[in-house]
Amino acid sequence: MRYLLVLLATCSLVPSAYAYDRTKLLESFFSSVMVRGYKFDGGLAYGSGVVVGENKVLTNCHTFRETEQVWVSRGEDTYKIVSVQANRWHDLCLLKTEDLDVAPVRIGSADSLKKGDEVVSIGHSSGVPTPLTSNGTVKSLFEMDEGKVIRTNARFALGASGSGLFDNDGRLVGINTFKTGGRNAYFYVLPIEWLAELETREIETRFPIKGDAFWEGIVPDTMPYFLQIAKPQLTEDWKELEDVAMRWIKAEPDSSDAWFELGMANEKLGKNTEAEKAYRKSVELDAVNTDSLFRLGVMASAKGNTNEANAISMALNGISKNIAAEFSKTINCPASC
Repeated sequence: MRYLLVLLATCSLVPSAYAYDRTKLLESFFSSVMVRGYKFDGGLAYGSGVVVGENKVLTNCHTFRETEQVWVSRGEDTYKIVSVQANRWHDLCLLKTEDLDVAPVRIGSADSLKKGDEVVSIGHSSGVPTPLTSNGTVKSLFEMDEGKVIRTNARFALGASGSGLFDNDGRLVGINTFKTGGRNAYFYVLPIEWLAELETREIETRFPIKGDAFWEGIVPDTMPYFLQIAKPQLTEDWKELEDVAMRWIKAEPDSSDAWFELGMANEKLGKNTEAEKAYRKSVELDAVNTDSLFRLGVMASAKGNTNEANAISMALNGISKNIAAEFSKTINCPASC
């Protein structure tokens, strides 16, 4: 009962500005569990997981690299892990437990998301026994291996690796996995679509689970381009961003995101003509690339082209009211506000 009361209290902290179905969100709370293990040095490894089927918990594999003794816990209860299916490169592990009397979460789709959509992260950040929520929006979506890796501003901390990201209907759309450093960190989420392939993997019964994940950058230039751009963005190294974007375009000339990044780099470098061309190419490839539309609208407004700025405002409103509101504030608000 105490666990239920704490969950209800935590769920009530979801801001009313976010249009979540609170009843369905509460169901998502109950699907959240902790994943723990004793490390070789005697310390405790811990992460989060989501119940996705009968006695099945989806989590990150990197939690199990230094431990042979692992278990699932929920409140004061613990559950034995009897087997695992692992995709080390994707950093996803599907655990099989015993006697885990928890209803599976409802499965959504990362593919159905768009930039600006509201999402909520639910997990055991910092290893706290009761799941915590963090609200945010989808900032970017990157296609990879028949899924879309999500970047969001719904924050999570150490201990929440393997926790769930949910849409505003309480459906699981991804697994919170890694973030960049610093105050303005980027938070990345693996698409729930990858679960289908994971379920075809061979069943293993031994820990630890060794193997590098795609996001770790053991060889930096082999990381996906959407990760290579993160560092120059965060450090505001616009020349480096330009170089990475050019390599991305050379490798994937039809990537709307690559053209946007080139436009952003050029704009920051004061090359507005080149920036506008890159943004327009991005929109040509993806008419709903809100990042490029946003920057084109700002540039149009700065030049006094109210017709184009208004047209872009309407287009953004048809895609995401949140982004449209941000755009309106940007072009109508003086720099000091």
